[in-house]
Amino acid sequence: MSPVDSRQFRSVAGKFPSGVTVITTCSADGVVHGMTANGFVSVSLDPPLILVSVGEHTRTHGHLAANERYSVSILGHRQKDVAIRFAGKPTDVAAPQFEWVEGHPFVPDAIGRLGCRIVDRHKAGDHTLFIAEVEHLDLREGELPLVFSSGQLFSPLERPIA
Repeated sequence: MSPVDSRQFRSVAGKFPSGVTVITTCSADGVVHGMTANGFVSVSLDPPLILVSVGEHTRTHGHLAANERYSVSILGHRQKDVAIRFAGKPTDVAAPQFEWVEGHPFVPDAIGRLGCRIVDRHKAGDHTLFIAEVEHLDLREGELPLVFSSGQLFSPLERPIA
């Protein structure tokens, strides 16, 4: 069996659409660090557990590895510029003033927010899976999520279902 080409694997896996989040955590000096991520999964209802998959080469990975908490801001379809900013791409969007809830920094206007305490870490290839128990959550109704598929960010309203 021949090895799987990583670019082709990325292309195939990228056909599966996902929502877009910004993962944030604080360094010891209280500075908020964040990154755009679509590697977010609900793991368990009881207890409420989620995981984020973060590449070991990212700056956020180092901050998560040294921390016990992280926050997940689920972006709405009007927050494409926020996703681009936290993906490290050039943008005119200024750094947000985070909304703090129970010690968790969240992106303003996120449609869903989960504040979490890390309970386990698993190395998986060139990523680490940070499993966490949800300590805080809230939801803003009436907004559609921002979606990522085939390397593009879009609103569900932009892509009609055939």
